[in-house]
Amino acid sequence: MLGFLSARQAGLEDPLRLRRAESTRRSHPDVHKYSVETVQWYPHDTGMFTSSSFDKTLKVWDTNTLQIADVFNFEETVYSHHMSPVATKHCLVAVGTRGPKVQLCDLKSGSCSHILQGHRQEILAVSWSPRYEYILATASADSRAKLWDVRRASGCLITLDQHNGKKSQAAESANTAHNGKVNGLCFTSDGLHLLTVGTDNRMRLWNSSNGENTLVNYGKVYNDSRKGLKFTVSSGCSSEFVFVPYGSTIAVYTIYSGEQITMLKGHYKTVDCCVFQSNFQELYSGSRDCNILAWVPSLCESVPDDDDETSTRSQLNPAFEDAWSSSDEEG
Repeated sequence: MLGFLSARQAGLEDPLRLRRAESTRRSHPDVHKYSVETVQWYPHDTGMFTSSSFDKTLKVWDTNTLQIADVFNFEETVYSHHMSPVATKHCLVAVGTRGPKVQLCDLKSGSCSHILQGHRQEILAVSWSPRYEYILATASADSRAKLWDVRRASGCLITLDQHNGKKSQAAESANTAHNGKVNGLCFTSDGLHLLTVGTDNRMRLWNSSNGENTLVNYGKVYNDSRKGLKFTVSSGCSSEFVFVPYGSTIAVYTIYSGEQITMLKGHYKTVDCCVFQSNFQELYSGSRDCNILAWVPSLCESVPDDDDETSTRSQLNPAFEDAWSSSDEEG
């Protein structure tokens, strides 16, 4: 079993962080007017970060001065945005709004360079591939998830089909990823697979190269979010896990088997988002209880001793076992 402990409320021990947080409260002249939906560091430099909001704006911030460097204004409410973690040839920010078009904003020019058309309803989640800098995944309230190559004029590469093209299925669900809104997606750390969640209380794992539904069964994955659901995957573990907000808890599943490992309990209200930090092997979660919790992996876990049911012994959590083997052992 994967063990996590809620170590602390993130950042409370750091007085510098507290002072900076103080300076960006509601009295700040550049603060967003409505709910902030997404915040992301610039992938290559912590001197800049971006935020988007229901106030129909995407803001680019200078970390050192906490002043706005640029603002992108939209006609619709902004649900999600994302910058590529691996791009070296473009500085595009993908933006999902209440409209059916995916907007691509260029940080270099300061304008929206072009749009991707193909969805029929609002765009609830967007995510760039961590493997290919021009591949983008989008999720929509039209029950569809799409993969795009933003260099192509036609744009859309694949529309994910939960039935894998079987014509015997009902016509109304053809070429749909879920039987409800698709309101969250996340690539695996190697970019070879894509996870999606929907309001049909299902999570699906897709082959990102051909769009095939791998049919991994995660069981019921509770999801009543009216907007984007921000979930995340592990990186650097011998087994790969996905962390999904599940009411006031966080459900942890093994990605490729679908097994639910545990439920992380610590928040008092609905969890809206979580993110995994691979350098420290920590998970951070944000909730409507106004707390950010840091979850630290338990390297050792207690298991019953075979000889004495009342005693326990410790063994290394399998998620952090050394996956390397010597040539002598293989021989």
